[in-house]
Amino acid sequence: MSIEVKNLTHTYSAGSALQSTAVQDVNLTIEEGEFVAIVGHTGSGKSTLVQHLNGLLKPTSGQVLVDGEDMNGEKVVKRLIRQKVGLVFQYPEYQLFEETVAKDIAFGPKNQGLSEEEIDRRVRKAMAHVHLDYDKYAERSPFELSGGQMRRVAIAGVLAMEPRYLILDEPAAGLDPKGRDRILGMVKDLHAAGVTVVMVSHSMDDCARLATRMIVMSKGTVVASDTPRKLFSQPEMMASVGLGVPEAAKLCQLLREKGVDLPADLYTQEELHEHLLRLWKEVHSA
Repeated sequence: MSIEVKNLTHTYSAGSALQSTAVQDVNLTIEEGEFVAIVGHTGSGKSTLVQHLNGLLKPTSGQVLVDGEDMNGEKVVKRLIRQKVGLVFQYPEYQLFEETVAKDIAFGPKNQGLSEEEIDRRVRKAMAHVHLDYDKYAERSPFELSGGQMRRVAIAGVLAMEPRYLILDEPAAGLDPKGRDRILGMVKDLHAAGVTVVMVSHSMDDCARLATRMIVMSKGTVVASDTPRKLFSQPEMMASVGLGVPEAAKLCQLLREKGVDLPADLYTQEELHEHLLRLWKEVHSA
């Protein structure tokens, strides 16, 4: 099971004076079970790319295949494929509209024609996933909640469709540190529960904490696809496309330049702490 992107090109306003190619000849595969972070400078094509993954945009040329089915094939029922691929936009809380939290989350399953019993099960399950107590929040207006809670309601609405693949465009954008940690922790838990996750992010530290693979984009093309460890050990390449590396990787490099014996590919705070603690113990036990 996978999402395959083959020779994907998307041009906005094709044939006009405003013509602009946002994605150019992109090829990639998202395997089931992965946590893939898509990174790149502003305008690199990240958001355009992910909007093709559930058929929101139609390619100018190329294909997107979900579990072997061409998203834009003549005989494909796009609505059924979209049930497999949930897309959470940046600032999804702006799309809330129902009078209660439960009704908003139930909107998608209800449109699928599911039974009331199944809808209720999905709403309760989705609320549990985003850490919103059903008895406390189900009958409240979503517009009475905090910004972080509203975002969790919006994400729950996508989860209620029980997608196999979850696509998130900057899910923690605009939140305070506590709200960011809650949202990203929730996404981590969903991946651990078996959901394949694709996340657009500007934060290299978030990618370091969560991703099993990273796709680096620049000027509408994929310039690298590899593990965070391998990519973050190439700071010059990352800098060439306007990206940095996690703070732990920066500190590791500074310490190495000062003569501290550390591996060149450390990139998480946990790894750096472990190695520094080991060195400290070696010095004090000598």
